[in-house]
Amino acid sequence: MSPSPSADLILHPVRLRIVQTLLGDRELTTAEISAELPDIPTATLYRHIGTLAKAGVLAVAQERPVRGTTERTYRLDASKSSVSGDDLASMTAEDHRRGFMAFAAGLLEAFDQYTGQGEPDLVRDGAGYRQTALWMTDEELAEFTAVIRAAAQKAAANGPGEGRHRRLFSTVLIPADPPA
Repeated sequence: MSPSPSADLILHPVRLRIVQTLLGDRELTTAEISAELPDIPTATLYRHIGTLAKAGVLAVAQERPVRGTTERTYRLDASKSSVSGDDLASMTAEDHRRGFMAFAAGLLEAFDQYTGQGEPDLVRDGAGYRQTALWMTDEELAEFTAVIRAAAQKAAANGPGEGRHRRLFSTVLIPADPPA
């Protein structure tokens, strides 16, 4: 069984990168998105932005006339920008591999952009990457993920402001020895 249209929609590598670019209550024009994703050909980018907008994943935050055309500023509709539990459950192992590869490629691109802007200072910038093994029961795992989710939602409610910098928080949780 292949993933539902919403999973196919979000987990496409280019569309996932567009979604990631707008995370954090950002509102960007197509030109601004293009400037942040310079490796994606303009026509391809515009086509995928149109696909996301038509599906309601991107909402038009503002429109203004510019040289005989209409410039749109887009924002992410968070309620339509993630894959539902039902969609995840219906995906095959291969569907999940493709989706994870798109996610990992987005992480790599974000890290490349960060490290490509001069000499990165991971301590100063609060950046990092690490892996830790956690031994937990199913109940402990549920509690752990609820705490992380609550902390992330609290921080995500912050808007742009003085002294605030946009930071990407990504999680990956993989069973190292799945239950029998």
